[in-house]
This record gives sequence, C-alpha cells and structure tokens, in this order.
Amino acid sequence: MMNSREFQERLNRRTKRAGLTVPTDVAARLEIYYRLLATWNQKINLTGLSLAEPTPDALDRLLVEPLVAARHAGPAKRLIDIGSGGGSPAVPFALAIPGAELLMVESKTRKSVFLREVLRALEMSSSSVVTGRYEELLSAPNLHEAHDLLTIRAVRVESRILIGLQALVRPGGQIFLFRSSTGTDPSEAVTPPLIWRATFPLIESLRSRLVVLDKRAGRR
Repeated sequence: MMNSREFQERLNRRTKRAGLTVPTDVAARLEIYYRLLATWNQKINLTGLSLAEPTPDALDRLLVEPLVAARHAGPAKRLIDIGSGGGSPAVPFALAIPGAELLMVESKTRKSVFLREVLRALEMSSSSVVTGRYEELLSAPNLHEAHDLLTIRAVRVESRILIGLQALVRPGGQIFLFRSSTGTDPSEAVTPPLIWRATFPLIESLRSRLVVLDKRAGRR
C-alpha cells in the first residue's frame, strides 16, 4: 500500500472534491482506520470494496461520505450506529464531530473484535461496541432515549424497524439513514414520533444520499 504522504494527498483530493476541509489530526486518524480496515479485511469480510489501494470509490464510500453527512449533525454528542460492520460510516462520522461519544452495535463477534481494535488504535476511549442485535438493546433502561443521533446504513428500512430504533433516540434527536442510489425511499415507512426532515446528496459519483428523520420532542 502507498506511503502516508501519498495516502494523505489522495484523501485530500477526494475531500476537496466534496467541498470539505479536514483537520490534519482527523485526516491522520482516518488513515489509521483505513489501514486497519484493509489489513483485517484480508482475514474477515468487513467490506466488499477492494482496499489494496485507496481508490476514489473506496475513499469516497468509506471516509468522505460519512464526513459529508457529519456536516448535518448539528450539536449531537451521543451517537449510536446500528449494524456497524466494518466501522463505516460510524467511525469517520464520529471523528468529524469533536467530543462525540459513539456506541457501535454489531451482531457478529469477529466484526465486534475489529471495531474494538479500531477504538483502541484511535484512542476513542469514550466510545464502545456492543455485540448483539439492536432489538436486544431496547430493554436496557440506560440506552432508552439516550442518544442524540442514530446512524444506519445497508439495512432495509421498514416502519417496524424505525419504531424500534427511535426508542434509542432522545426526543428532539435524529436518525440518519445512509442510502444508495438503488435504495428505496424510506419516507413511506416514517410514522410518529418520527418525521422526515430532509434528504441531502452525499457523493455525486456514488449517487448516495442522506435521509434525515427528526424525533418529535415531547412525543412517544
């Protein structure tokens, strides 16, 4: 794999193309994450993308897309990501938000081991990983309405799932749905207390988009 200077130059070109300015310390941590992902992906299937070289598509999907989405996060500090897998969008998204605390939920044990190694390497000491399905968290009192923002990618969005997920988000909080160009429009699945607020484009070449749902304050 290319050296650090070359990696950073390539990442900088992709972030500038997306209209982003990434602080040097964040860019360095993104590189650590990417290299860990590339190494572990040779042993366990964390992503279907080829990571031997940081291609524009890989950088855009894994790193730049979450950074673009983070611009819409506002003052969110307590984050939860469902089905975290290889750690994107959760890890880059959290790195872009100063002081963020991230909880990643992953059902597969080997992927959870990888995610914990990422948190250790990036010194994200206030963040953690839970091995299990999100349904198992719904009965945990300390997680009920405990998060400012919930992120989810690559999960089919149904009304039943959204109703379950919103229980983990505080009133006035948000759910961010990362959608691909072929993904269905989830607006029909949105029921109170969730309301659709906006859909934002993420990466033009990937035709990806971010669907933002608000949880009404004072409503259950």
